[in-house]
Amino acid sequence: MTGQRRTYKIKPITVNGTKIVQAIIDSHYEEKHRSSISDDLILELIQELDGRLEIPEAKKGAYSYFSTLIELKEKQYRLVWLLENNAIYIGVINAYRDERRR
Repeated sequence: MTGQRRTYKIKPITVNGTKIVQAIIDSHYEEKHRSSISDDLILELIQELDGRLEIPEAKKGAYSYFSTLIELKEKQYRLVWLLENNAIYIGVINAYRDERRR
């Protein structure tokens, strides 16, 4: 992840069988999506991952990278995120409104 990062404790979720208690959000989304995305919204989107089993789009070293379409409050978003092996956090690389059809 690049740029400034902010760390939040979150209500525990389980993704791919791993308990996650922290979120690290990269500031990258602010470059183009500041008007429609905020850290608070990203934290809501993260909660929607609870209980999911996601297949990574790529793996590099200890990191698995994901791009997940999430519907929240009748709007569709794309969350680009990562998990590190044996870590307790989710890293959010980018988030944006995704109005493409499913």
